[in-house]
Amino acid sequence: MNFAVDVVEAADAEGVALVELDRAGGRREHRFGAVAQAVRTMATELHGHGVRRGDVVLTLAGNQPDWVVAMVACFRQGFVVLPCTEQLRAKDLRLRLDVTQPVAVVADRRNADVLAEAGWDGPTIWGPGVMDRPAAAPGDVPPAADLAPLDPCLITFTSGTTGEPKAVLHGQRYLDGQRLQAEHWLSARPGDLVWCTAASGWSKSARNVFIAPWLRGATALLHDARFDPAERLDILERERVAVLCMAPTEYRVIAKRVELRRFPDLRALVAAGEALNPEVLEVWRDATGLEIRDGYGQTETGQLTGNLDGEPARAGSMGRALPGVKLWIEDGELVADPATVPTFFLRYLGEDGPDPATEPWHTGDRVIEDDDGYLFFEGRTDDVIISAGYRIGPFEVESALVAHPAVAEAAVVAAPDEERGSVVRAIVVLRDDHAPSDDLVRALQNHVKDSTAPYKYPRIVEFADDLPKTSSGKVRRALLRGE
Repeated sequence: MNFAVDVVEAADAEGVALVELDRAGGRREHRFGAVAQAVRTMATELHGHGVRRGDVVLTLAGNQPDWVVAMVACFRQGFVVLPCTEQLRAKDLRLRLDVTQPVAVVADRRNADVLAEAGWDGPTIWGPGVMDRPAAAPGDVPPAADLAPLDPCLITFTSGTTGEPKAVLHGQRYLDGQRLQAEHWLSARPGDLVWCTAASGWSKSARNVFIAPWLRGATALLHDARFDPAERLDILERERVAVLCMAPTEYRVIAKRVELRRFPDLRALVAAGEALNPEVLEVWRDATGLEIRDGYGQTETGQLTGNLDGEPARAGSMGRALPGVKLWIEDGELVADPATVPTFFLRYLGEDGPDPATEPWHTGDRVIEDDDGYLFFEGRTDDVIISAGYRIGPFEVESALVAHPAVAEAAVVAAPDEERGSVVRAIVVLRDDHAPSDDLVRALQNHVKDSTAPYKYPRIVEFADDLPKTSSGKVRRALLRGE
């Protein structure tokens, strides 16, 4: 199997692969023939920098052709690609560099400073502009790799509860395995324009911005800009988008801040990342005539469930298991059979232990099931905070807070929020020579933003004389949550 050869190079060269909307307001269409040529050129450049099969390439770019081409070039050659979101700070990047040891980086020049601050001084291919580079001479292009399903392909990082984010390693099967959700949940069809708004670097972007659409013969829309509710609706209408995939928070914010309307070309709305509240579903249905079909998956597993295409969506539900995927509930926790999940990961990079695919996969998510098999998310079995679709480990935020000279101890939990579902709430114990104040709250928030990715900062900061702990000294987060 080889995604670049079997999907990109095998497509109609004149078919539109990408519609690009850049930050300056420009619009371009890129055909499969041009994308395939750019992929071969990128593969040649990476090979020239010494990258070989099995080596890691880190990408740091927005939703733009450079990122897509770099990803596909790695797929073509059997390089292992690590896409990173541009929200990462130097500390986050340093962790990823240390864990994965990339041989080369593909990055937008707007990220040059943070890369340098993270200590990267290796080979770098700078963008944007990959689609406009001269084609590599055919004799210089390295041959495409002959790849097996379990050959390493992709790394994405996920947050835990008691340590640093983990590096999740996927095999080549992850790419072709997207056909299942692309057909039954995303519901992309030949000729569709599909817009997945997830920023590059997140697992949902790796599977649904271009991989799933292309597997189904559809075109992918790339929008390299910040979230603007009114602009989202204008683009839907102007570009005649057929399938929209957004985070639940984006659906909530749009419904609250702008007036929705019907879009004649829009056929499907899907969401994943966190539970969608029924009132938001109702607003979108009444305005557009379409149901938002929620779904569920994890960085390690890929998509597991969904309100499937052609079936009635059930409000508040993350749907049912995808066809062929075996799920069950054990002591309130959702459990999967890895043998039935075509996008299941290989292992955590740098960790020894048994193959995770040999045992039932405990998701760590509490769910309930109705009589028709529809699943409803109840919460985490651990302390991970899900905010606007982001999974945030308390440890990272707590570590950033206690690094501030005013902080003696800190504990981080989730707090409910109307738009984001949950937000990060920090309970801080100050050192003796500091006193609570609004200025200190802002200083702590800015300190966390500077120390780690900005979406992790505590939107609520409270001060306490001490933290509730167990007899062994562990913080009792359940008490802080009011449980």
